[in-house]
Amino acid sequence: MKTQDTTTLVAGEAELTVDSGNGCRIASLRIGGTELLRQGDHFGSFPMAPWCGRTENGRFRNGGQLHQLPVNNPPHAIHGTVRDQPWRRARGGDDRTAVFTYDLIEPWPYGGRLTQVFELAENALTVRMGLETYGDSYPAQLGWHPWFLRNLGGEDVTIDFDAAWQEERGADHLPTGKRIDPQPGPWDDCFGMPDGVSTTLTWPGRLELKVTSPAEWVVIYDEQPEAVCVEPQTGPPNGLNTHPRLVTPIEPLEAEMRWEWRVL
Repeated sequence: MKTQDTTTLVAGEAELTVDSGNGCRIASLRIGGTELLRQGDHFGSFPMAPWCGRTENGRFRNGGQLHQLPVNNPPHAIHGTVRDQPWRRARGGDDRTAVFTYDLIEPWPYGGRLTQVFELAENALTVRMGLETYGDSYPAQLGWHPWFLRNLGGEDVTIDFDAAWQEERGADHLPTGKRIDPQPGPWDDCFGMPDGVSTTLTWPGRLELKVTSPAEWVVIYDEQPEAVCVEPQTGPPNGLNTHPRLVTPIEPLEAEMRWEWRVL
């Protein structure tokens, strides 16, 4: 259930608002008074966990056990279970740092604790997320889904990146398993970057923002007129089934995303 619970971090002319009551999403990022993110309860930049993108028909296996997730984007389950749930702010932090936690509950069939850390600097934001399990091992993914405004009052944003491959997308919007050369947009597609995600958004005459992550996959979505999305994630869509990464009691899953900007 959504609640109103926001935390604001400030560093120079950068102001970040985290809405922990609504999925611990970044509700706002303002640089010199200019908002970079699409506003609204479903937008900003939300965490994707314990899976990213679509899971085929809402089903995945852990060993011999088949699990059914709620189909919230028919015929698939999409973007995890935590993006609209209340998180708790942990003790500590300061005007530039905040830490939040969330304990997994149904409909996810396994226990675990998510931690999200936000660190704001005058020209950069670093977000880290980790998932620990205290019992069963299970496949999981972590990622983020930011909605960057297409226009900041001048020309539309451009997206520049150099991917090693594109996951071929089937009619069901899931990767087919075939890797192809990157295609021109518009996109609702997953790209492979084995050396880490690196994507630059440029609003001509206004701002340049670079999205980087050690993760090897990024989904780029630019089919809506209001905003564009650059989504670093630890596996591709349907990865619970095709690229399972087990979280175990001795090996947590960790992810990081960094936004670095400069005014033009």
